[in-house]
Amino acid sequence: MEQKLLIESLGAEEAGIITEASQDGKNTWLSGVYMQAEMKNRNGRVYPLKELTKAVEGAQKAITEHGGIFGELDHPQTLTINLDRISHVITEMRMEGNNAIGKAKLLGTPMGNIAAELVKSGVKIGVSSRGAGAVNESGGVSDFNFVTVDLVATPSAPGAVPEAVYESMMMNSKGRTAVTLAETVKDDPEAQEYFKKAILDFVNQGLFAKK
Repeated sequence: MEQKLLIESLGAEEAGIITEASQDGKNTWLSGVYMQAEMKNRNGRVYPLKELTKAVEGAQKAITEHGGIFGELDHPQTLTINLDRISHVITEMRMEGNNAIGKAKLLGTPMGNIAAELVKSGVKIGVSSRGAGAVNESGGVSDFNFVTVDLVATPSAPGAVPEAVYESMMMNSKGRTAVTLAETVKDDPEAQEYFKKAILDFVNQGLFAKK
């Protein structure tokens, strides 16, 4: 069967993402359910436990060998990880029953800083796995090749839906300001307050709400 791009999203409630901060407050970690097996997802696909277990074992091997797996803020429609959009690094992957449990550290990149401020501002974070595989007529997935798990923003406002965070921000003046500040905030303490305000203004505008 032909291989195709597979993107599967889990909302904040499904993923049960837990936010943890290091004792010095310099690092933020996001852990929870990253993928699920043996149940039909919202795309009508089912990942057999054997397939998902193999993918998680491969991911953990890559984490051990390379120190982690990079992921992006939002889910691009390609298998390529874009370096300019990296927001986090996955440091742990394991199976618990039918669930693939993961842990990721937010990075001090522009997208990582944006994700961190979204979390601090109360925006709910979900996850979106990215990979390739074959899908049969009943929705069963085989030959699954895992790439990464991305972060998606799922605000709690009524009618809100996950959207392309980066694109939405770049189409808005306050969003562009936030991205620009994100590029300098790591090395400029004075910019941090302006950055936080820009993020809050962007979120409060309701740009994530369904049009």
